[in-house]
Amino acid sequence: MDLFRRLFTQSKTQTDEHPPVPVTNPTKPLESSVVSEATTPLPSTDTAELAEDTAQIETVYPDGATRPLPPETVISTSNMHITFGQSTDVGMVRNNNQDAAFSFFSTSRNADQRPDFGLFMVADGMGGHHDGEKASAATAHIVAAQVTSSVFLPMLTGENDADRIPITEALVSAVQKANADIIAKIPDGGTTLTATAIVGDLAYVVHVGDSRIYLITKDGIEQITRDHSLVQRLIELDQLKPEEALHHPQRNVLYRALGQSESLEIDALTRRLPPNSRLLLCSDGLWNLVDEKDMMRIVLAHDNPQEACDKLVALANTNGGADNITAILLYIPSS
Repeated sequence: MDLFRRLFTQSKTQTDEHPPVPVTNPTKPLESSVVSEATTPLPSTDTAELAEDTAQIETVYPDGATRPLPPETVISTSNMHITFGQSTDVGMVRNNNQDAAFSFFSTSRNADQRPDFGLFMVADGMGGHHDGEKASAATAHIVAAQVTSSVFLPMLTGENDADRIPITEALVSAVQKANADIIAKIPDGGTTLTATAIVGDLAYVVHVGDSRIYLITKDGIEQITRDHSLVQRLIELDQLKPEEALHHPQRNVLYRALGQSESLEIDALTRRLPPNSRLLLCSDGLWNLVDEKDMMRIVLAHDNPQEACDKLVALANTNGGADNITAILLYIPSS
C-alpha cells in the first residue's frame, strides 16, 4: 500500500501541471468521451500522510533496496561444508584392482535449509580373477542406488520426517540387498563393505569385513569399525597380540563378508563428527602397510584431502604395495 501511495504522489504532481479535461456528458458514446490517460484524475490523498510514508520508505530501504526477509526465513550465510578426496590404486603386486570406491556429496544453501548429505563407500572384493571386482562394484552400485532412493531423494523433496525410513535402517537394507544379489549373480565372488552416510555433522556407518574407518583429530586417531577377521577374533580372545596379527598367515581370512551367506550380520553405528576432524575410509591394502602414526601425520599435514589420499596411497606402495589400495578422506570444517 505504501508503494501505491508513492506512485499516487508522483502522478498527482503530473496532474497538477496538466489539469484534467472535464467530461460534460457521461452518457455520450465512448469515442467522443475518452480522455488522455495522463490527465485522468486520481483519488485525493492527504499530502502530509504521503510525505510521511515516502520518507519512511526512503529511510528503511535506501537506494531502492528490496525489503528484508522476515527473520525466520533469512537464508544461512555459512558456506562451510565437508570436502573430500578419493584415491585407489592396483598396488605393486596385483594385476587388477578389486577395490571399489564411491563418493557422493550434496550441499545447498537456500530458504529450505536442507542439511548437507554425503554417501561414501569402500568395498574390497574377494574371489576369482574378476569375481572380486564384480562383487565390489555391484555392492557399491546397489547400495548407492538404494540409499539415494530411500534417504537422499525424500530429503530433497521435503518428504515428511515421519514418513521417511530411518537412515540406519535404509543402509542395512541396502547392504542386505547387495548381499542377496552377489549370492544370486556372482556366486564365486565376495566383498567387504564399509560405508557411511553423512547428514549434517552425523555419520551413520554400516560395516562388514575388514575395510576400516578412522576418526582423526589433532588429539589422536581412533578406529571406529571392528574387523571381522580371524586374527581380530584371536586378539579379542587374548590368543594373539596386535603386532603379531600383521604377519599371521591367516591375517586375510574373514568370518564375515558379503557373498558368504544369505544371513548376513551387519555392524551399524552413529557418530557425531567434531569440527576440524577427518574421517578416513580405507581398504586393508592401506592400513596393513601404513601404520596409524603415519596415517595421522599425513592426514593432518595436508589441508587438501585429495593430496592426503594420494600421499597415503603412495606410502603404501613405497612400503611394498602388496594389495590394492583405496582411501577416501573427509574433512569436517569448523562450525
